[in-house]
Amino acid sequence: MIKTIKFNGKRYPRFQSEGFASQFAIPFATKLCQGEGYDIGYGKKEWLFPGASGIDENDGSPFDAYNLPDGSVDFIYSSHCLEHLHDWVMALEYWASHIRPGGVLFLYLPHRSQHYWNPWNNRKHLHVLDEEMVSKCIKNLGFVNIFHSERDLNHSFIVVGEKNG
Repeated sequence: MIKTIKFNGKRYPRFQSEGFASQFAIPFATKLCQGEGYDIGYGKKEWLFPGASGIDENDGSPFDAYNLPDGSVDFIYSSHCLEHLHDWVMALEYWASHIRPGGVLFLYLPHRSQHYWNPWNNRKHLHVLDEEMVSKCIKNLGFVNIFHSERDLNHSFIVVGEKNG
């Protein structure tokens, strides 16, 4: 039986309210995110992107989305984090400054079609982002080879780009 939740007259798979959205993006991300990198906003240790160093404000570390360790990495992976940040554009600018030329920025984000996740329903979310908007932003930050998905069955989308250099 498929367990569901009902929100505003619509049904969604219950797992969407339980966290670990990252599990749906990890198989694709492992093809692109190689080497040394960060998983920003991973939530729980068991949800950490394989091989990444975790950056999460709730893990007791001095680092967070706006304060990364010195130096550059080969990739930054982030799942369902950007919509929680007060200034998502500033965060992406900052993250870009920590990715080596040729490195990858991989973002997995909630799609606006999942009404439960919209900020007026879920006060933990501060923004509704879409794939075109985020793609244009990272292009403006100097990323190339930018690809994005449409909404997946988890009501989420991927935006990925390579830092030019």
